[in-house]
Amino acid sequence: MGGKRRGRGSGSNVQQQQAPQNPRGGTRRALREPAAFAKSTICESDTPHDKLTIAQARRGTPAHRPVRVYADGIFDLFHSGHARALMQAKNVFPNTHLIVGVCSDELTHKFKGYTVMTEDERYDALRHCRYVDEVVRDAPWTLSTEFLKKHKIDFVAHDDIPYTSAGSEDVYKHIKEAGMFVATERTEGISTSDLITRIVRDYDIYVRRNLQRGYTARDLNVGFINEKKYRLQDQVDKMKETVRTVEEKSKHFVYRVEEKSQDLIHKWEEKSREFISNFLELFGPDGAWHVIQERSGRMLQALSPYSSPRGSPSSSPTRRRSVSPDSSSAFASSSSLSPPSSPSSSKRATRSSLKAASTHAQ
Repeated sequence: MGGKRRGRGSGSNVQQQQAPQNPRGGTRRALREPAAFAKSTICESDTPHDKLTIAQARRGTPAHRPVRVYADGIFDLFHSGHARALMQAKNVFPNTHLIVGVCSDELTHKFKGYTVMTEDERYDALRHCRYVDEVVRDAPWTLSTEFLKKHKIDFVAHDDIPYTSAGSEDVYKHIKEAGMFVATERTEGISTSDLITRIVRDYDIYVRRNLQRGYTARDLNVGFINEKKYRLQDQVDKMKETVRTVEEKSKHFVYRVEEKSQDLIHKWEEKSREFISNFLELFGPDGAWHVIQERSGRMLQALSPYSSPRGSPSSSPTRRRSVSPDSSSAFASSSSLSPPSSPSSSKRATRSSLKAASTHAQ
């Protein structure tokens, strides 16, 4: 029973998958359509059903019909472990017709426990698995000889670990003794119990998830106080996310500002060096400014004549002789009594006074 033991079962060493075939040997339509449900009249068939050995089945005989392999289980929360187990059962023999039995809710709740999915949901999940050719609803917990004959089952596929249930140490013991058992390998790390454990472990997260998606507290069987607590946690998480977003944006902004500032500083250094170089070229000792000043000075010198130097003889003061007091007083009186005159008359007066002074000195 592939799903009765924690829903596990699969492995990697399987034969290459063959194209699914119907009992008449053609490719079945199950790859395009859901698998069919088993009929109560399936035992009524004109096709002879001879008992096969495992060696005969592995050789691909008989040629007129596929080997009918049966695998059963609960298959709650159908997952990849279930699918791998069915893939192995489908590829046990070259030509296989896979029949999957699914136990009802009544049997499952009695012998194993409560399920997440209803029996109808589990039936439908198996019908849409690509490896399944036929689904048996309300499958028995232990396989009887009548059930095996009714569905013309050649072999039963399951992992070979003894499955203790319903007061038996191994519900497949009589199948193994009859030589009708083929073993599959289990897939570790995935099972229905593992999935339920994840949900129970992170219960608060999933409750908040469904509240955010529109489910009510009544739908989730959550009390008033817990509902408010979860909604408050949602608000706190939103605020944290907002703060985190603002912090990331601010860090990005600061990084861009630093990058821009470094770029500006680099450009300023280049411009400053260029400015200093141009300044030195213009105002340095050999710069163009001094050349312009020198040339402008030469032009001014060429346009305006030089004035006579102060130390030349022509501009030196005339050496005068000493004058007697009488002549100086007479000169002062004559200059004070005479009315103001024109420059020409003053020059003549000066000349006459100088002549008189020279005569008196002689």
